[in-house]
Amino acid sequence: MLQQSKNQAVNKESTPVGSMENDNSSQTSKTMANEKNVLGKPLKLCCGNGGFTREGFCYVPPSDYGNHSVCIIATEEFLEFSRAVGNDLSTPVPEYQFEGLKPGDKWCLCAGRWEQARQHNKAPKIVLEATNEACLSEVNLEDLRTYAYDQ
Repeated sequence: MLQQSKNQAVNKESTPVGSMENDNSSQTSKTMANEKNVLGKPLKLCCGNGGFTREGFCYVPPSDYGNHSVCIIATEEFLEFSRAVGNDLSTPVPEYQFEGLKPGDKWCLCAGRWEQARQHNKAPKIVLEATNEACLSEVNLEDLRTYAYDQ
């Protein structure tokens, strides 16, 4: 099944959502009070104008079959791995206004894709406060803590 977003058209399992913005410093205090992060607190903003709903949160509505719930900080190693397994997040796709991710960009990643990268020792750091508890159906909390970005 194809799903088109303003950034890229790919299969629902690997739909990239998020924002290429590195500096969220003015927005880091924003929360989504009705959604919880993996720490059981209100979900914090991940990446500016991103997320499945394009609101910057790794919010997982019923229509998000890919479970875009893990707020990552992209690394070159992860981007290369993702490209190698068929989910090219670094190549720009101008027709969808997708600039491509680069190391340091924050992004709401599918929980299954993050787990796949972890199993191959390629997982990027994550922001626990901005990672939705919905990922816990596919990812172990202790593994997430191991990859937590210290802010």
